[in-house]
Amino acid sequence: MTTTQTSVVQDLGTLAHRLSHPAGARCVCEPPQVLADRPDGTVVRSGVIVAKAHAADTDHEALAARIALAAAPQLTGILLPPLSAPGQSLTAPDPSGGPQHPEPSEPPAPAPRPVTLWPLGAPVDPTDPGAAPWAEAAVLLARLHRTEPPFRLPAMRGPAKAARAVARMRAALPGDPAVLPVLAGWRALPAWARGEVPAPSRRAGFLCHGDLHLGQLVRHPAPDGPWLLIDVDDAGTGDPAWDLGRPAAWYASGLLAPEDWFAFLDAYRSAGGPAVPADADPWPELDVPARALTVQTAALALAKCAAEQRHPDEHEQLMIESCARIATLPPELAADHAS
Repeated sequence: MTTTQTSVVQDLGTLAHRLSHPAGARCVCEPPQVLADRPDGTVVRSGVIVAKAHAADTDHEALAARIALAAAPQLTGILLPPLSAPGQSLTAPDPSGGPQHPEPSEPPAPAPRPVTLWPLGAPVDPTDPGAAPWAEAAVLLARLHRTEPPFRLPAMRGPAKAARAVARMRAALPGDPAVLPVLAGWRALPAWARGEVPAPSRRAGFLCHGDLHLGQLVRHPAPDGPWLLIDVDDAGTGDPAWDLGRPAAWYASGLLAPEDWFAFLDAYRSAGGPAVPADADPWPELDVPARALTVQTAALALAKCAAEQRHPDEHEQLMIESCARIATLPPELAADHAS
């Protein structure tokens, strides 16, 4: 971890601790816990408070709209509500290394990255795949997609994230033939799925999460509250099929068991989700998002392998091989979806 990363983690821990621990009280808290530390977000927990520093290049206006969305009454019971609006500043950590309790008049130092604050939720248990809440996730998505956007929102960032993943892979492995299957799958996608043009208008007005996977669900209140969706950094309006694209891609590549996929799809349809027909073949709508998220997953896997100087594991290799198949499939489904 670099000095800058260490400082961000320390500052987030201090900020979360201040909110979770009464000022002036005797402190018996455990040290802050780092939940994630990536270029697109550093997340630190102290007590029942979670502090997140968003990416340095975050569009502040767009983030403000997305945080307001999570706080909107229309999304109660669907999205985890925030404890603060973006723009919260970080203060420098205590030189002694102990927790700080600032006076109310103490001005915070400006933060180089926007920070938001959230209540702690209980995440999906990665050690118990049989208990993965696929049906619950599907119902939340259906409710999200059926909700009328409460105000003007930016576009859902799913295609932009896919494009960023491909760019990251290219930068990590310039000229490496290992990237060719992934690039071939990428070029086979329509322009909207690569983030080059807006999504087709008939599919662009739905409220979307933008980055759905099981890591985006928590129980709140922890540990037994209802499941809620978290991480609205990519939320906005767009094609709701994108939110079904990752589980669809995993099912198509053999990573998601058929019984889990059908439980997810059936629950989504039963809840009135608009991304796929209620009683017809879902794949004309899912094909392009599933292909795009296959490419995104494979690109990130190759970039990670390059950084860690290792070969792809079995699951990563499956996604890379799926890209090669994508490039050879006929384009009819993509053409139908983009019409």
